[in-house]
Amino acid sequence: MSGVAGYVDAIGFLKLGGFFVSFMSGNSTRLGVALATSHWTAALTVIGLVAAFVAGVVLGALTARALGETRRSPVLVLEAVLLAAGAVLLALGHDRVGVAAVAMAMGAENAVFQRNGDVAVGLTYMTGALVKAGQRIAGAMVGGEPNDWWRYALLWTGLAAGGALGALSYLTIGAAALWFAVAIVLGGALWAERRYRAV
Repeated sequence: MSGVAGYVDAIGFLKLGGFFVSFMSGNSTRLGVALATSHWTAALTVIGLVAAFVAGVVLGALTARALGETRRSPVLVLEAVLLAAGAVLLALGHDRVGVAAVAMAMGAENAVFQRNGDVAVGLTYMTGALVKAGQRIAGAMVGGEPNDWWRYALLWTGLAAGGALGALSYLTIGAAALWFAVAIVLGGALWAERRYRAV
C-alpha cells in the first residue's frame, strides 16, 4: 500500500505543480516558506490539502473503529471510493474538489493498519520507517536481530517505486492514471476481505 501512496502522491505533485496529496511534512515546509515569502495562494493550497488529508484520516479512523480494526477492507473501499471520486471530478475539470478527494483518500489509507485507534504502520509517510530501519541496522551491528530492518526499507522502496510509476503514468495519461490506483486498492480490499473471512 505504500506503493499506492507514492503512486498517487506523484500524480498529485505533478498535477499541483509541487504540492503533495499524501506527504504532509513536505506541505508543512511549503506552508512555512509560503508564509515567510507572502505567497498566499500557495499557503491556502497547503492549508486546503492538509485539511482534506486530516478529514480523510478522521473518516478512515471512524470507519476502522466502526467496522473493526482487524477488518481492513472497509477502509480500503473508502479509499477507493475517494480516489474514484477524485478521478471523476478531475476529469470533469473540478480540480480543487478532485484534488481534495484524493488527499482525503491518502489520509484514509493510514487507517488500514490501525490498532487501538493509532496507526500501526504508516503508509503515506516514510521518515519514521527510515528511522526504524536505521535503528534496526544499528541494533544488528551490536548483536540484535540481523534481518529486522528490511521491512521498513521495503516500505520506503514501495513508496519510491510507486512514485516513479505514478509520475510515468501521469505524464502518459494525466489524472486518469488514478484509475490504476483505484483498481489496485479495490483488489487489496477483496484480498483483505477474503483473508478476514478465512480466519
